Amino acid sequence: MRQIRSTITRTAMAATALATGAVLTLGGSANAAEAAGTIHGCPSGAVCLYPGAGWNGDKPSHAFYSYGTHKIYNQIGKKRWFNNQTGGAKAYRCTGSNGTGCGGNQRAGTYHDYNFTPINSVKLAK
Repeated sequence: MRQIRSTITRTAMAATALATGAVLTLGGSANAAEAAGTIHGCPSGAVCLYPGAGWNGDKPSHAFYSYGTHKIYNQIGKKRWFNNQTGGAKAYRCTGSNGTGCGGNQRAGTYHDYNFTPINSVKLAK
C-alpha cells in the first residue's frame, strides 16, 4: 500500500510540474508574441511620441491607443512621432486642442521628426 501511495504521489507531482511548465511556456510565448509587435518601445496598435528627435533608448514619453482626439501639453521643439498602428489607421497632429487644424496623415509603420511647439492635440482615426 505504501508503495502505491508513493507512486501516486510521484505521478501527481510529475503531472503538476508538467502542467506548471506548460503554463510557463504558454506565458512565455504570449509575451514573445506581444513583444514582436513592439518597435522602439512602441507597442503594436499605438502611436508614440518620443521626447526628442530620436528613439530615446526605446522609451516613448506618450503612447496613444484609442481612436479620437487626445490633448497634449508642454511639448516644445522637435519630437519623434511614430505610428505603430495596424490596419492602415491614421495619426494626425493638430494645432487645436479639440482635434482641429490637423496636419497630414502619418501613415502606419512610419515615423518622422516634427516641431511639436504648435501642436495641442493628436487624433487617431481609421
